[in-house]
Amino acid sequence: MTHHQTDTPQFFLTAPSPCPYLPGQMERKVFTHLVGARASALNEILTQGGFRRSQNIAYRPACETCKACISVRVPVDRFRPGKSFRRVIDKNRDVIGTRVDPAPTSDQYSLFRAYLDARHSEGGMADMTVLDYAMMVEDTHVETMLIEYRFRGPDSAITGAGDGPLIGTALTDVLSDGLSMVYSFYEPDYIDRSLGTFMILDHIARARKMGLPYVYLGYWVAGSRKMAYKARFQPQEHLGAQGWEPAARP
Repeated sequence: MTHHQTDTPQFFLTAPSPCPYLPGQMERKVFTHLVGARASALNEILTQGGFRRSQNIAYRPACETCKACISVRVPVDRFRPGKSFRRVIDKNRDVIGTRVDPAPTSDQYSLFRAYLDARHSEGGMADMTVLDYAMMVEDTHVETMLIEYRFRGPDSAITGAGDGPLIGTALTDVLSDGLSMVYSFYEPDYIDRSLGTFMILDHIARARKMGLPYVYLGYWVAGSRKMAYKARFQPQEHLGAQGWEPAARP
């Protein structure tokens, strides 16, 4: 009888399905399970190789006729916020992010639901229940965290925590070379604050303080309005056939 190690990754290929980013295209993904004692190490290797994590699954596009999905990361030491980013930072100086353990709460799900209903009502996550959300947060074998964003309170300078209702949340993996933003959502009524942009800027600042060189932003897709915002974070590196390389500015 042949013995197979349970921590040896096996990769699988999905069936073709409509691409959520480019009309008329079909997508396929290659994926593997992130389980067992080696899950964190495997997640690091795969993230550096262009994979993304969803619960205990790591995946990357494997489309037959399209190579539009480009893995993006920001080198934090070379990043300098321009005028528009500095305006976003100024608008949100009354907001503070606090790192918490990856445990789902009713406040998080309420905000998550409001965000989906306002921004992604027809997306693939639109029907996620509270149980689905809980699985997204806590069904993992890798080192991950939640950043909760709230308005600053009178004791925030002492406690490092905000006060009042939750206005933003980011689920983020902690890697040896950076922070990988898995999923983030925010209060849709505060559109003028650009909270999505602010949370990325906050992660860049956090990575710098932690001595981590990169923030991984997932995939950028040329021609997709949903992904266009990622190109604004310059300088950035793209993963190509020769590895990670500086990307040309748009």
